[in-house]
Amino acid sequence: MNVRLLNDVPEGLSRRARWFVGVHGVRVGVRPVGGPGQGWFERDVPAAVIDRMTTYRRRWGGLLLPPASQYDGGPKYFDPHSPVSDCAGWWFEAGRQRTAVPYSFMVSPSGEFGIHADRWVPLHATVEGWVESLALAHHAFLCAKQVTRIVGDEVDGIDANGYEPVREVEGLADTWWRGPDSLVALYTGEATALDFPRGRVALIHSGLDEWGLRGGVEAGDG
Repeated sequence: MNVRLLNDVPEGLSRRARWFVGVHGVRVGVRPVGGPGQGWFERDVPAAVIDRMTTYRRRWGGLLLPPASQYDGGPKYFDPHSPVSDCAGWWFEAGRQRTAVPYSFMVSPSGEFGIHADRWVPLHATVEGWVESLALAHHAFLCAKQVTRIVGDEVDGIDANGYEPVREVEGLADTWWRGPDSLVALYTGEATALDFPRGRVALIHSGLDEWGLRGGVEAGDG
């Protein structure tokens, strides 16, 4: 496998995420979209879908990041493949699973990043949101004085009064919340996709100062 250090961090990320990707990310070689032997034209995959996947590959293809704390680490690296269609349009896999999980990581026709098992669950509104969540998790874990894990119905007991959503992660099933001295990550994707309520997980990163809460950056910072 051809691996090279990352010097082409995708644009449009917060400074926190750009630092995370630039320091911890590498690129591995991935094959071209729609190349020989993939059989997409024989399956009548529309040219517009191949263009979407080509754009995805150009931006994200081969990007390998540290594993996520949930979903058994997330995709090993970004690599678009296996386009499929339904009544909503064409989907494609965002990358192979890092470990044996009972779902695929997919990009929806509208660009959402999520997991697909018996049902589709969008985790973030964009792939960028997933990357931002990885960067924030890394930052929060390093800065927190304590990390508390809560699962299942106990998640409902979290007092979110005074908290605000962390907008750069573009959360859907998975969200981040910022409080006076803590960051809370809420993961509900597996619980929904697998109909498994105990799969809901909240991680509370507490004891944070202003730097710990924000990392000195906001989404869209130059």
